[in-house]
Amino acid sequence: MITIFPKMFESPLSESILKKAREKGLIHVAVHDLRDFASGKHRVTDDYPYGGGEGMVMKAEPIIRAIKTIKEEKKDAKVVLLSPQGEMMTQSLVKELKEETSLIIICGRYEGVDERIRLHYVDREISIGDYVLTGGEIPAMVLVDALSRLIPGVVGNEDSVKNDSFYTSLLDYPQYTRPAEINGKRVPEVLLSGDHEKIRVWRKKEALGQTLKKRPNLLKHVELTEEDRSILKEIGAVDDD
Repeated sequence: MITIFPKMFESPLSESILKKAREKGLIHVAVHDLRDFASGKHRVTDDYPYGGGEGMVMKAEPIIRAIKTIKEEKKDAKVVLLSPQGEMMTQSLVKELKEETSLIIICGRYEGVDERIRLHYVDREISIGDYVLTGGEIPAMVLVDALSRLIPGVVGNEDSVKNDSFYTSLLDYPQYTRPAEINGKRVPEVLLSGDHEKIRVWRKKEALGQTLKKRPNLLKHVELTEEDRSILKEIGAVDDD
C-alpha cells in the first residue's frame, strides 16, 4: 500500500481473518507512508493543478520513488491505482489479481494523482463502485479482503468461499441457523430433512431465483448447466427454446 494515511490500515489488518492470515504468513501487507518518499522539509505530496481548478493533485515524484523502492524487492509486482476511472471490481477481476505474486496499490486522494502516473507507471486501474469516497484507502482494504479470501488457508472452510455470492456469478442462497422456529417463522423443511441431494437442489434453485429477482444482469455471465436451465424454466425465467 502507498498512502498518506498509513494508520487507516492498522485496525482492519489487526482484526479477524486478516490478522490470522498475516500471523500465519499466508498474506503479507506492507503499508508505505508516501510522505517518506517526498522531498523537502515538509514532505509535501500534493500541489495545485496546472490550468487552475479546485482541489489539489497528488505529485508524481513521491509516487514514482515509492514504486521504484518497492520494486527493488518485489520486481514482478503489478501496480494498481484505485480510481473512479478504473474497471469495475468484480469477483472475476479479483480471481485474476490473486494469481499475481505481489501488488503495489496506490491510494489516491484529493482530485487524484498526476496523470503521468496513470499513463506510465500503472498496470491496472480499479474502481469499487460508482460513488465518491474521500480516498483510495477504503477501496484498498476492500481489495485486500477480497483477495485474501481466495488464498488457501485464509478462510477455515474453503468450500464456503466457493459458495459465496458472486464466486460463481450467482447470488448466494438463503442461510438459516438454530432455532428452527422463531415467532412462528420456520426454517424451510427441506433444510431439516437430512436429504443432502434435495438440499443441494433447493439451494441451487434459491440461488438462481435470488439472482433472477435481484440481479438478473448477472445471469448473462453464468455458464448455465442443464440443471440450471431446467430450474429457470420451472420458475418461469426461460421458455422451451
